Amino acid sequence: MRGLKCRHAGGWSHARGEARCRDCGTVRVTSYGALRTPDTPEVRTPPARQAHIADRLAAEWVARTARRRPWWGLVTPMGA
Repeated sequence: MRGLKCRHAGGWSHARGEARCRDCGTVRVTSYGALRTPDTPEVRTPPARQAHIADRLAAEWVARTARRRPWWGLVTPMGA
């Protein structure tokens, strides 16, 4: 548990995309390049029928949720 109290006074050793504390071993990410894909991702759009069905289902869910009484609406006040 030295990492919790380390002030990183020993300095940092730098490697590809990260820096590591020489005393406690804490790792800091310095480059997020590894998380990116090397090329542009392919653009995918759903067929119009699937998009329409998804929109209808979302609208139905919103309508049902809006009519539902919230849980705090079921609580009766004390003394009532």
